[in-house]
Amino acid sequence: MSDKTLTRMDLSEAVFREVGLSRNDSANLVESVLQHISDALVSGESVKISSFGTFSVRDKAARIGRNPKTGEEVPIHPRRVMTFRPSHLMKDRVAAGNSR
Repeated sequence: MSDKTLTRMDLSEAVFREVGLSRNDSANLVESVLQHISDALVSGESVKISSFGTFSVRDKAARIGRNPKTGEEVPIHPRRVMTFRPSHLMKDRVAAGNSR
């Protein structure tokens, strides 16, 4: 596995190189897209990006968990969690990258 992480700066630099917008406009575009995705998820909508995957929000019910160290039962409160389900194309592409 690689130690490299793709950051917002990397994305805006890629937009700058590929699209030709100024660095400021590229950074603003990336921020705007991420903000739209974020806003949609906060409001409970799913976000589907074709050939990439689907981000969605699930409500998890309260349940009783167990502390693995002590075995003590602990209540786990209800919460909202974000999930990501990659598309088949993305899964295939990642799998092909592992075989190199």
